[in-house]
Amino acid sequence: MTGAKAKQEHTCLKESNLHKFSLAGNYFVIDPASGAVHIADKQAFDLLDKVKPSFFERYSGIDGGCYSELYNLYKDGLLFSEDSRYNYQSYAETAVDAPLKALCLHVSHDCNLKCEYCFADSFVNQAECCGESSQMSVETAKQAIELLVRESGERVVLEADFFGGEPLMAWETVTAAVDYARANESKWGKTFRFTITTNGLLLDDDKIAYINEQMSNCVLSLDGRKSVNDRVRPAHNGKGSFDLVIDKYKKLIQSRTKPGFTDCYVRGTFTAYNLDFSEDVIELARLGFENVSIEPVTAAADDLPYAIRREHLPQIYKQYERLFRLIKSRRLKVNFFHFNIDLKGGPCVIRRLRGCGCGNEYLAVAPSGRIYPCHRFAENDRWHMGGVSIGPHEIDIKKYFAKTHIYSKTDCPDCWARFYCSGGCNASSYEVYSDCRVTASDSVECLMMKKRLECAIALNALKLK
Repeated sequence: MTGAKAKQEHTCLKESNLHKFSLAGNYFVIDPASGAVHIADKQAFDLLDKVKPSFFERYSGIDGGCYSELYNLYKDGLLFSEDSRYNYQSYAETAVDAPLKALCLHVSHDCNLKCEYCFADSFVNQAECCGESSQMSVETAKQAIELLVRESGERVVLEADFFGGEPLMAWETVTAAVDYARANESKWGKTFRFTITTNGLLLDDDKIAYINEQMSNCVLSLDGRKSVNDRVRPAHNGKGSFDLVIDKYKKLIQSRTKPGFTDCYVRGTFTAYNLDFSEDVIELARLGFENVSIEPVTAAADDLPYAIRREHLPQIYKQYERLFRLIKSRRLKVNFFHFNIDLKGGPCVIRRLRGCGCGNEYLAVAPSGRIYPCHRFAENDRWHMGGVSIGPHEIDIKKYFAKTHIYSKTDCPDCWARFYCSGGCNASSYEVYSDCRVTASDSVECLMMKKRLECAIALNALKLK
């Protein structure tokens, strides 16, 4: 049994959470608490169904063979290890609210596409009902940058993402915020990393040049094949958007050569309409896009025509396995976002415990200047935290998210994937269960996540072998 050891710092595990799976003729064993990932032979893989920690406590380890090898891994803390060995549950319970690191600026709650699955419809409609402007003013954007600096403590590198709606519809606000931050970096002692997420319709040569000069990362929305994209991402005239953006995307990426400013992802969504989404990844790679993310749709209800339902899972699993085989064999040369995982080090402890930093290191700002825990909570009065001029005055919300981690969520403490997914998306939990701390390990979302993780872990373990 050879080990591609991921000596991660993890924490409490029951022996039932030793996770085993096979993929493409290989056998893998994950010890979640230690973070060890083992590539096993069939004998060791099967034997782990029969041995328990109590067996190893009595075993002398002198017989040699497979039992001896498993015993040595157990003695080294790489099999059946417990979270308590690392004391991270206590660490999680003492976690406090953190200085701000990143803002998501909703510079526009208007959009020039009518995507069928768009989760932003809710906060766009909310703003319209209140008679508010759908676009953020230049002054509000500058105040947001000042808020980020003011609340960042000793952090030096700060991040801001321009989001929507469609942020290019508020281009003056975007450039004003960036220029203001750049002009004051030295005075503030801060460095800014900017990201923009766009549907591409309003891209032109000047915008492409500015984005490639100033944005450390760029996310380009496209759902894959032309037929798939145009079905769910039409313009307001009802016609598809694929042909309107594809050449602009290629031009942006090809001219994105400034050192430190080359990150760029084509980001798509798969729905019940394209359960063969591996074909979309293949098509995006064929079109020359090297970095691709295809995310499952988040639907408010599973009776929506595009919603992913439990009966779709076998097809989805096959798609992830197909992508695993194609990437492993190098027949598909693409950096698939969901298969990126660091088995040697990985994220810091707090990221493993509570994930994205929602409500703490990360906040969202609506066009009005109101603050929310993340972009998915925008315009939800329950999660209104304050405004850019005065900062996040609803401290109870910030403290709430500081204590929202894998040990405070219902099904996470006993799940083998807890240190990889960090409890999943808080906003998704709230949308489904009306509670950020409720998770269901057998939910469609969790099951998809765990399949992606199996493929990602297997792919990267084999690279380290």
